[in-house]
Order: sequence, then structure tokens, then C-alpha cells
Amino acid sequence: MKNILYIVITCMAVYSCDVLDVEPQNSISAAEAFKTKEDIDKGILGAYASFQSLSYYGRTYSIFADLAADNLSHPLDATALEYAEVDNNNLLPENGSSSNMWAIMYDGINVANNVIAKVPSIADMSAEEQDEALAELYFIRAMNHFDLTRYYGAIPLKLTPTVGVTGLDAPRAPLDAVYAQLISDLTFAAENMPSSGTKTRGSKYAAKALLARVYLYQKNYAQAASMASEVIDEGGYSLLPNYADIFAEENTAESIFEISFSQLERNRIAEYNFPRSLNGRREVQPSADLLEAYEAGDTRFDTSIAFAEILAYAIKYDDLSLGADNFIVLRLADLYLIRAEALAKGTAPEVTQIKADLNTIRARAGLSNITSNNVGQLISAIEKERRVEFAFEGHRWFDLVRTDRAVDVLFNVTSVNQTLFPIPFDEIQTNNDPAMVQNPGY
Repeated sequence: MKNILYIVITCMAVYSCDVLDVEPQNSISAAEAFKTKEDIDKGILGAYASFQSLSYYGRTYSIFADLAADNLSHPLDATALEYAEVDNNNLLPENGSSSNMWAIMYDGINVANNVIAKVPSIADMSAEEQDEALAELYFIRAMNHFDLTRYYGAIPLKLTPTVGVTGLDAPRAPLDAVYAQLISDLTFAAENMPSSGTKTRGSKYAAKALLARVYLYQKNYAQAASMASEVIDEGGYSLLPNYADIFAEENTAESIFEISFSQLERNRIAEYNFPRSLNGRREVQPSADLLEAYEAGDTRFDTSIAFAEILAYAIKYDDLSLGADNFIVLRLADLYLIRAEALAKGTAPEVTQIKADLNTIRARAGLSNITSNNVGQLISAIEKERRVEFAFEGHRWFDLVRTDRAVDVLFNVTSVNQTLFPIPFDEIQTNNDPAMVQNPGY
């Protein structure tokens, strides 16, 4: 983008765009858009708007992470062919849903970068207020960059606004460099954001929770365990006694960060999951393998899956009429299982703590304790626990890929090349940097 922001920055409509878009119509200059502290806050809200896109947490991003894995499947009578490609792990670079994911995440990054560039010039903001605003924007930027890497691997790292036609050709940064920037952004965010507030905006412990996840993906297990412990011990969150209550209300004691949706800014998750007999589209359905993965008596089953006659469908997000379910991105249960996995894979596995964390989650689900002291068995138990605890929350594909388990577990993934989505065709065509190359195998 040029050094402008859309007029609709606080209610950003979703359009397919290139990572480095040119100036749109109906725009105002950044100099005019940002003059006061209130303008900056509106800009921050505009940066959050990308998360609400149907191509992001409003539908596609989380569904694809279960569909590419073994939690969801694409019914034979469904109509979205792009979903069939994901289910078969046979994506084309021309897949429009993937292209739209890529585009909206970079749009969110660029909006954040535009606001970041203006914060130092706002006269009615103190240094502390500027740091707090920058921290929230860094949190938003980091989440977009991180979510891109989870599907595509090495990506262009965008830290400044795109100005005019300069910088349209951006290289793919090495994954280590992306992780280093994520850690830098999130560390600053954790140090400068408030520790509490609305859970639809970033906070100190939302940044720490995301940092724990980043460290786990980076295989920096000591830091992942340490950061998870900080959130568990200091964040003030608590596991709800009843699993179903996590999704029955917004902003619960277990929730750390969630995406706001309403009847005006709706998601379409229920629409794509519900069967046609209930006025849904049924583009996806729970796999038979997932149904068998739940142990007898697991209370999470009835919260996660329902049946219309013999047709199973996902019901964690069930507001079909309004699409007003908030989407939970970070919740406390994840931190317990992050810590358990990090401790199990660290240099000196702490078996007692690993079992305590694992069994804390199992007890809430009405299941008996894991008693094994075998670290390999505990790692397998954690993988299974993550599958059923976070079914339909967009974790399974990423869990299998980051642990190098996708080829072993998924029958239609026969090569590590398939564990990354292809860089969208539009990006390959328009980005002429020599380092913008396609992922292997596409």
C-alpha cells in the first residue's frame, strides 16, 4: 500500500489483495488520518479487523487447520472445490481460499505498520502511551506473521508500510529471522501492554501466551515451558470446571484472547459445519477417525460434536443465524499442554509436572489420570489430548506439522513438501524478488 489507510480502517471490509497492494480508491492520507491519541486507537481497532475476515478467523483459517489434518473431512456432496483440495492435501497455488488467507494477513500487517509509523508523531500521547499503543500493534503484527508461517513457512517479513511502488518485491525471510522478529515484537508487547482488559484486545499475558506458542514451534522448549508457567501462575486465568462453558459465554476466566464477532461482523464457521437439514452448507464434517479418538466418558465430545440423524457436525461455534460467536485464539488449557509438551521434550523431562499438567486437562474432561512414567508415552498422550481438547479450534494440522508427525499420521501426506501450503499464485506472479520462490513440490 502507499502511505495511506482505508477510510474504513475501523470497519475494514475484506477484499482479496496482493501482499503489497497499491493505492485503493476512497482513501485519505495517513497525515490526515492520524493527528490525535483517539485517531491512533481507531487505527489499532482497524488493525484488529483483519482477524474478523471470513478468510481468517471468521472461517477459513481455523477450518483448514482441521481439514488438512484428520479432524475434518470434505463430504462428497459438498460444493467448495477449494476445500476438497485441502482435504486431499493436494493444493494448487491457484487455490482462492489460500490466496485470500495470505492477502488478508498481509493486509492486517500493513495496517498495523501504517499506524506504527504514525505513533511517534502524535503530540497528545505521552511516551508511556506511545509504548502501549506500539505494544498492541506489535502484538497484532506478530500474530499475523506467525499465522502466515504456520501455513507457508518462510515468508516476506514486513516491518514498515509499503510506500508507492517501492518495496513491492519482497524476499522470503528465513524462518529463523521471522521467529526472531516475532519474539522481539511479542517481548515488547508483553512489557508494555496492560495485564488485564477486554479479551478481544491484546494484553501482557496474551503476548506471553503467544510467545509460549512461538517458542514451542521454534523447539525452544525451556523458554516455552517458562513462558507458559508465567501465564499459568501469574495471569489470573483459571480453567472452567465445565468444558462446555468455555464456548457458552464470551470472555470467560479461561479465555486469554479471542476475536470479536457480532451480527454486523459475523463469522461463518457454523454455516460451513452445520448440515443442510439445519440450514448449513456442510462443507466439512468431523472425520470418523476423530469420533473414535474420544475416550468413553469424555465430556468434551458432546460439546464438540452433535448429530442430525446420522450426520455428525461440529458445534463448538454454533450461532448459525447471526454468526456472532467470538473465536477463542488463546486459552489457558493450551498453556498447560504447551508446558507439558515442552517439559517432555526438554533436556531433562520433569515427569511429575508433565503428568500433573496432562491430568489437569483430563480431569476436567471426566477422564482418569495418565500414570505412565515413560516420556515417549507421555508425548503421545499429549498429542492425543491436544487433538480432542482443541478439536475445531484450528490446531491439529499445525501440531502434526511442527512435530514432524504429519507424514506418519495422515494417509494422504506422503512427502514433507505437502506440510507447507503453496505460496499463492498471485504472489509468485507479482512479486519479482529473486528470493520469492515457490515452496518445494508445487
